[in-house]
Amino acid sequence: MFRPIASIALAAAAAASFATPALAAERQAYTPAALAAAQAQGRPVLVEVKAWWCLVCASQGRTIKATTAAPAYDKLLILSINYDTQKDYWKALGATKQSTLIGYKGKQEVGRVVYMTNKQLINDLLAKTIS
Repeated sequence: MFRPIASIALAAAAAASFATPALAAERQAYTPAALAAAQAQGRPVLVEVKAWWCLVCASQGRTIKATTAAPAYDKLLILSINYDTQKDYWKALGATKQSTLIGYKGKQEVGRVVYMTNKQLINDLLAKTIS
């Protein structure tokens, strides 16, 4: 009696794992070495300067997550800088506040979005970064 229930539960869990979409873009914590390595490979990179308490950052994050789930973003690397604890990193990139998004195609900066939640602006930056 318990075996069929266990089998059904196992099958349901397996089906759910296939139904859950995986993010196409890769995410890592920012380090200068990670950015340099990705740039040396010519990889598209989005650097996000964010803070846990920032509502604009949260909105940007939802847009980025939804957009980069598409297969077109499978080579994109998203590097996250903690605004509160990694000040030297974001200052070195010329950022002045949290909610700064910087797109790179290889070593070339292709654009920035600063303190904006406009989905079209964010999606345009993402598209420019991978094009």
